[in-house]
Amino acid sequence: MMLLDWLLVVIAGWLALGVAGIPALRNTGVVARLLFPAGAFLALVLAGLALAALFTEPQTAVLALGLPTLPFHLRLDGLSAFFLLVIGAAGAGISLFAAGYFRQGEGTPPGLMCLEYHLFLASMALVVLADDAYAFMVAWETMALSSFFLVTANHRVPAIRSAGFLYLLVAHVGALAILLTFGVLQAGTGDYTFANMRAQSLSPLWASVAFLLATVGFGAKAGVLPLHVWLPEAHPAAPSPVSALMSAVMLKTAIYGLLRVVFDLAGTQLWWWGVVLLGLGLATALFGVIYSAVQSDMKRLLAYSSIENIGLLFVGMGLAVLFHAYAMSALAALALTATLFHVASHACFKSLLFLATGSVLHATGERSLGKLGGLIRRMPWVAALSLVGVLASSGLPPFSGFVAEWLLLQSFLFTTGLPNSFLNMLVPVVAAAIALVAALAGYVMVKFYGVIFLGQPREPHLAHAHPASPLERAGLVWLGAGCVLLGLFPVQVIGVIDPVTQVLLGAGVGETVRANGWLFLSPTSLGRASYGPLVFLLVVAFAVALTAWLVHRLYHGRLRRSAPWDCGFPAQTARMQDSAEGFGQPIREIFNPVFRMTRELPTPFDAAPKYRVTIEDPFWHGLYLPVARLTERLARLVGRLQQGRIAIYLLYSFLTLIVLLGVVRW
Repeated sequence: MMLLDWLLVVIAGWLALGVAGIPALRNTGVVARLLFPAGAFLALVLAGLALAALFTEPQTAVLALGLPTLPFHLRLDGLSAFFLLVIGAAGAGISLFAAGYFRQGEGTPPGLMCLEYHLFLASMALVVLADDAYAFMVAWETMALSSFFLVTANHRVPAIRSAGFLYLLVAHVGALAILLTFGVLQAGTGDYTFANMRAQSLSPLWASVAFLLATVGFGAKAGVLPLHVWLPEAHPAAPSPVSALMSAVMLKTAIYGLLRVVFDLAGTQLWWWGVVLLGLGLATALFGVIYSAVQSDMKRLLAYSSIENIGLLFVGMGLAVLFHAYAMSALAALALTATLFHVASHACFKSLLFLATGSVLHATGERSLGKLGGLIRRMPWVAALSLVGVLASSGLPPFSGFVAEWLLLQSFLFTTGLPNSFLNMLVPVVAAAIALVAALAGYVMVKFYGVIFLGQPREPHLAHAHPASPLERAGLVWLGAGCVLLGLFPVQVIGVIDPVTQVLLGAGVGETVRANGWLFLSPTSLGRASYGPLVFLLVVAFAVALTAWLVHRLYHGRLRRSAPWDCGFPAQTARMQDSAEGFGQPIREIFNPVFRMTRELPTPFDAAPKYRVTIEDPFWHGLYLPVARLTERLARLVGRLQQGRIAIYLLYSFLTLIVLLGVVRW
């Protein structure tokens, strides 16, 4: 059997596990202790098969599953194999965590959750394997519907239902744009296979139309501006393993789709496509990180952080398009390598952080940062592993996030060679803004970790918080190990990414990186730029050990314990700690014009004075609500056509026929 056949067996196994959840509809023990761990095992198998497929020739298959004249065409190449690897690796850790997390079914019977969850995994795998528009759209819509039911698992809460409907609406708007993209790419031939689309030679105009439609369609699923509004609503509504799966994996299927269209199916790239992606990505990254800094709900904070990371991925793709349009293939490969490295890195650290919030939510029943604190004492495992995710998300060495951002900034250093003076002036400004985004991301993660785990508990009941279960810990350890290993062995990871850039661009940086040795990462030459993660780790370890030895040697026995500095006020309480709102106050002041803020100030007559700041998304009020009101008005006008009289309806039909006859005659 070919690797593609084995991959289909794994996908069929996920579907079988989902169906097996129906007989065990309310049997939490069977679902959590048997079906979800089996799903994690299949995810590991999928990751292993995908890793092997990266170094083999493309494989194709035709499945007689669709309509009689529209079978499913599947293709396994470097790009699909890489994203299958991400799906399998992240899915294994998330499924293992879910086995210990889904105790009560989160509002939906556990067996039904099992069906929806494994259908979600299988559909994402089929999305990246599809080799025709029909198979792609069937898998894409299955992914959207299964994730909708997962988001609305606790469907009895009206706010959760609203979040789910918003997500489904934006998903279907994006799906329509993707469908139109394929309609343009097939160039009127009537053949919707990707092989036929590759064979077409589109004019620059029609290729640009396909690019813009793809950017809208896949951007809606990824969460780029201004189509991001569903993401901060859906993630807090969904159970934490679902949030992790959506952020770590589902958003990346949109990145896959855009890469597939731009570098594979469109057949050409224009330089201004790269500028569009750069501008869109930069705006999305800045918006996401600024709004993340002022959130007081830990899952909304991570949702906006995901928007920021999607923006960085669009920036990397924009650079790759820009370089490739000017036939600078080696630099395009470097930018694309940075993008794909960030895809893998974000899948690890963001799923780790979402799962950690799930453990905190189960242990405390709280999602508001203002009611947490001091959990490092009650949940040491979760706190330690969350620290790994926080450091990776902050872009600090020697973790995975640093390597991805370092490679991206290295790509920016070569833009001075672009044969366009406008771009040579524009791109350094984008690079400076990306550096600002990276700094603010670190600020956000300090807030996230410090408010939740450090200091004193802000509520008395936090003293009863229970640690994570063994299966939850195992899932967190798996993803935390991914953050560390990706950061410590970037040369080997780039060797895995290199077949993808070879498929899409005909060039890669793997050979150059390997030629400079495994100890140092250098995308060009050791003299120009290099980074040694293991060397860095050894230096840090030596410095820590030396400091500990000196303290023990010179100050042993001189330790004196006393009360901390209290600013002259000894009666301090946990409420006097820096709050999440206080932490975000400088960002609110600096970027005040960006926010739509409502302040509720105390008055002298309040029995219990309160100060509350509400921050709303300006796109919601400036774009979505006006569109919704216009749609309601149009619906009322159209509703007047429904008179309830058969004679009126026959008149409509008669007038329609007259108009059509006139059109045909003309």
